[in-house]
Order: sequence, then C-alpha cells, then structure tokens
Amino acid sequence: MSVQVSAVEPGGYADRAGIKSGDTLVAISGHEIMDVLDYRFYQNDRTLRLEWIDSHGKTKKAKVKKPEYAELGMEFDTYLMDKKHACRNKCIFCFIDQLPKGLRESLYFKDDDSRLSFLFGNYITLTNITEHEVERIINMHISPINVSVHTTNPELRVKMMNNKHAGEVLGLLNRFDAAGIRLNCQLVLCPGYNDGSELERTLRDLTALSHVECIAAVPVGLTRCREGLAKIEPFNRETARAALDVLDRWGEECLRRYGQRRVYGADEFYLLAEREIPEPDFYEDFLQLENGVGLWSLLKSEGEAAIRESEEMLSKPRRIALATGEAAYPLLLHLTALCMEKWSNLTCLVYPIKNNFFGGRISVSGLVTATDLLDQLQNAELGEELLIPSCMLRAEGDLFLDSISLDELSEKLAVKVTPVANDGYKLIHTILGIGDKHE
Repeated sequence: MSVQVSAVEPGGYADRAGIKSGDTLVAISGHEIMDVLDYRFYQNDRTLRLEWIDSHGKTKKAKVKKPEYAELGMEFDTYLMDKKHACRNKCIFCFIDQLPKGLRESLYFKDDDSRLSFLFGNYITLTNITEHEVERIINMHISPINVSVHTTNPELRVKMMNNKHAGEVLGLLNRFDAAGIRLNCQLVLCPGYNDGSELERTLRDLTALSHVECIAAVPVGLTRCREGLAKIEPFNRETARAALDVLDRWGEECLRRYGQRRVYGADEFYLLAEREIPEPDFYEDFLQLENGVGLWSLLKSEGEAAIRESEEMLSKPRRIALATGEAAYPLLLHLTALCMEKWSNLTCLVYPIKNNFFGGRISVSGLVTATDLLDQLQNAELGEELLIPSCMLRAEGDLFLDSISLDELSEKLAVKVTPVANDGYKLIHTILGIGDKHE
C-alpha cells in the first residue's frame, strides 16, 4: 500500500527532493508507508531515503538530510492518509444503534481504529485490528492504547459484542502488557450481563496486568430507540451501589498492590447510588475524564478555588442563566450559590434540562440537544446571557446533536448563548463576565 501526496510545502525537504503534488509516497528508509502513523514515525530520523512514484508512473528515490523530528513537508487527502476503520461489532449496548433517525449522517459512523486511539484518545475494541497493526504498536511502542474491554470472559464478550472474534481480546492485552504498552481500559456495565461475578473476573484479570494504568466502569446508557435490540435493564440505586462496592474494593486492592488505585467508577454511578463523589485526590491523575471519571470532583474543586481566589468585583448587577444536564444540576446549583453569596449583585438561574430527545434516561450534559433546550427554556427567564457546557456541541463548536446551530438557538431564545469548557476556573470567570484568566 502507498499514499498519494496532495500538496508539498514549497522549499521543504520533500520539495527539494523532487516530490510533487499527485505523486505517490511508497516508502521512507525502506519502511512501507501505509498511513499517518508510519509517516510520522519514520520521517523523524536525520537521514532518510525516500521512494515515490511520480504522476507518470516512474519510481524515484532520493536521500534527504534534515534535523531530527523536522517535518518533510507533505500533505495528504485525509489526516489519517487512509479511511477510518469502521467497527465490526454489533454490541448490545451500542449507543449509536440507539440514535433516532434523521440525525446528520456522520453521527451514525462507528469508528474502531487503533490509530485514533493513539492520536485522539478514542477507545477501540481490538476486534478488527490486524497483526500488522499489533506488531506496529509493539515495535513503535505506541502508548497508551485505550481499549473498550467490557469483559474478559471470552464467551460473554462474544455474546455482548456479537462478534466471533471478540473473545480474543485478552490475548492481545497480554501481548501489549508484555511489551510494556500502557493500557487504559473501559467497561460499559450492563446489569445482568457483565456486573456482579463477571465484573469480579474482569477486574481480577485486568489488575493482574502490570501496565494497565486505569480501568473505568461506566453504566450503560439507554435511549428510547431500542426497538429490536437486546433487553437491558438500567442501573438503579441498589445495582449501582453493588457495582461501586466491587469497583471500590478492587481499587483498594490496587492501592495496596501497586500504590495506585487504577479502578474507578464513573461519576454517574455515584449519582445513581446516591453516594458522595470522592475528593480530587481519589482520582490521582484523572486518566479517564472523557469517561466521566472524576469530572464532577475536578470541576467542583476548580470552581470553589476560582471563587476563593477571585478578587474581582462586579461594577453593576449581572443576571444570567445556566442550562445543564440533570446529572450536573446539583453541582452547578452549589457553585452558583457560592458565587451569589460572595457577589451580592450577581443572580444565577440554573435550569436542569431533561433529555426528552433520547427518552429521559440520559442525564449527562454532553447529550443534551438544542431541541430540548428550546422546548424547556422558551418561556424561562434567561437574563442577559445563557451559559451552556461546550460538550453539548460538536468539536467545531457550532452544532448540537440535532444539527441546530448555536446561532439558531441564540436567535430563537433571544439571548446570547455562551458555551463554557469543562474547567472550573473558566466557568466561574464566565459567570462573572470577566473572561478566562486561568492559565
């Protein structure tokens, strides 16, 4: 396999070697270039031998000398220099299979690409990884790898993921562990499937691997669109407590064994169990914030610190609104109450948004749609500005899940709508209208 060059930086090393737009890069120093990982890894040396095919089909070669890690100066049609690898599983808990129809097409694509795990922190199942990719991860020492494990029981993993190869994952994890590749593991827990004794087995297997840095368990998310899908019961207070008991016990065991907790339950488990979320020290390096592990604790700690440290005074009264998912509502109430206690001319109106779009069981802010915001805030008092978590929007910061834009929402609600990143300092400074002063 080889990759086509879409552009060449004028005066760059590739340009000086004679490579042009439309040529096909074949190899660097004898290593076949298949995608972005090959390209970025093998271009780093000071002396390189480039091989490519020009637009006339002629094979060409050149020797390049450059500073170590300097870019060759080539661009390609896509960032990966290849198509994303699609998921081959049909997991019983897959959230994408529970999306309503009519959303933008990109939301229905399921990626399961080892390159995205390293480059962007995506979680992969290892069910469609090739032997070439396994060896490359080991040889390049690509680390950490984020893996959606769910269970280490081979038969149960096959059943839960509807893939006959799903049970082979533990063998791959053992290979990566033996090679010193760090691993972050995710478990989507489904009551009656991989909780209870099966969770005990999974944690016993994973905590035996010395290079597993973190294991995060999250409760299954269930929407209203589950027609034809496996029957799964949601977690309740009792089942969430039972899962947390197992997770906390194994976390304590890892503390004793390794000096690190390693095993964590997502914040949502504590909320469902009606248990107090631990303090920031509990989460050590916050390795799985993207899975909602320690997010509440960190935001609370940062927000309280920002309130204590801020010496700003509001020169005039300020009245604003904040909208969030139901799960984070109590935390925002707490932080805004502290703000209003310190700044008497500040008024914060906090609104919990029920996720009717997905059926009401989803409570996280990142899955709140503009449709629900409009429905529930249309007649609400919003003051001079409405703050929302930026995670409600796609990465570009312009569209909600239901393809309504931020500008459309602002126009229909007749108020300035400001997205705020998940950072306690940024939140408090935005509440005060003083911008972000935290670096």
